[in-house]
Amino acid sequence: MSSAPLNVGTTGRRVFIGKLAGTSVFDPLGEKVGVIHDVVVTFRLNSTANVIGFVVEVGPRKRVFLPFTRVTVLEAGSVITTGLLNIRSFTQRPVETLVITELFDREVTMNDGSGTVKILDVAMQQRRPRDWIISTLHVQRIRTTTLGFKRGGTTMTVGVDEVSSLLKTDSNQAATALIQQTEDMKPADLADFIHDLPADRQLAVAAELPDSRLADVLEELGDDDRVSILSQLEAGRAADVLDVMQPDDAADLVAELPVETAQSLLSLMEPDEAADVRRLMAYKESTAGSLMTTEPVILGPDATVAQMLASIRRSDLPVSLAAATFIARPPLETPTGQYLGAVHFQRALREPPNTLLGTIMDTDLDKLSPNAHVATVTRLLATYNLTVLPVVDEDGHLLGAVSVDDVLDELLPRDWRDWDDDVTDRVMARSIDG
Repeated sequence: MSSAPLNVGTTGRRVFIGKLAGTSVFDPLGEKVGVIHDVVVTFRLNSTANVIGFVVEVGPRKRVFLPFTRVTVLEAGSVITTGLLNIRSFTQRPVETLVITELFDREVTMNDGSGTVKILDVAMQQRRPRDWIISTLHVQRIRTTTLGFKRGGTTMTVGVDEVSSLLKTDSNQAATALIQQTEDMKPADLADFIHDLPADRQLAVAAELPDSRLADVLEELGDDDRVSILSQLEAGRAADVLDVMQPDDAADLVAELPVETAQSLLSLMEPDEAADVRRLMAYKESTAGSLMTTEPVILGPDATVAQMLASIRRSDLPVSLAAATFIARPPLETPTGQYLGAVHFQRALREPPNTLLGTIMDTDLDKLSPNAHVATVTRLLATYNLTVLPVVDEDGHLLGAVSVDDVLDELLPRDWRDWDDDVTDRVMARSIDG
């Protein structure tokens, strides 16, 4: 994009939309109100695509529509508005197309018969004041090898009238551009982003994500979305993703699948991971057993503070589970280890690195029965200001741990992940206020 202001009253300007993604949006006083997430266009019968506005991200999980009529200036790195911004969440209409979400990476056919190309970027051009259209495409030729593999060839810029099938639905459309756009998103925000995509694009994005990243996202999605995505993945891939999910989340997801599908995936999972999932599925809903993770941090009494701090340093460990390390006799895994006590993170920080955990463990910490109701779990966490509690069977074996995030998820409305944040807040406020 040019560094000079792009006044909306000037005709002939051309802006590549890929450069607009992430651009800051300001009100007339210079206050930042959000960033550009996507560009909304509508196609007419003559195939002209008119730019009607932007999808603006105004918060981590909030996107609104900014009509082009309320844009006064486009600059390098900023968009200036009239100051009027509709706070209602953006909902895509059937006649609307999201350029970055739906057109980037789409394969289209050249009208001259020269083959297939992939869209890398899309340019919008101004015809009249506040009248912009999609004018050109930056594309890459697709070459097919003798073995049938697709490879990228030369790149070029072509007019939209030089290609066909621009709006043809393609369930195999790649999601490379979208993945790049979401690399820095937290799993919960990426889940919200995926929730708003069309079904075919949800699957395309899921197919491009690494197993661990997809597992994190599925843990944050609502039941309908994650069941839909997992059900459409190749069975081996689906099993691999379940393997790296938190066992309690994997159990919840498997329980939502048809019985035959669930059993098939469990048979493809790693035996230890599948055993954990089956064990969790055996407990009644809303009990400590159904909520717990089978993979808390467990060390022996002869381990040192230094070893404990190294164990909780893992980036994939939830914060709530890192708050306490459970001490058990070997074998140091659930459900066989004999529970002895717990060492709280803060206590460990006050001790020399070579201090044995057995000498500083808390033996008075309340232990949960796997059949304890979530109400009991909630009360104990609140009473003692804890983030995690051990779950122990009648013989004293450590079965797992229930964390505060699992409890909150259970107490929130079942479909809250599918709602806008303000809807969730209103529902919870009504529940609390009576």
